[in-house]
Amino acid sequence: MSTRQSITINSNNDKLADRVIRLLEQFKNEGLEIVSKEDMDDLKLLKATRNEDSIPFDEYLKNEN
Repeated sequence: MSTRQSITINSNNDKLADRVIRLLEQFKNEGLEIVSKEDMDDLKLLKATRNEDSIPFDEYLKNEN
């Protein structure tokens, strides 16, 4: 059984980042998943809200301010 591993690649050069992503995309058919750090952070925040009670949208609008 294999373990899931994550890597982070930082680049201040947009062209280089695009080249690296294009290279990594070649491995998608082998199960590689490419997720931006920002998207991962958003997904973690969203997952954390799954256990919270939800409220009706109308109630949300009443308490908007």
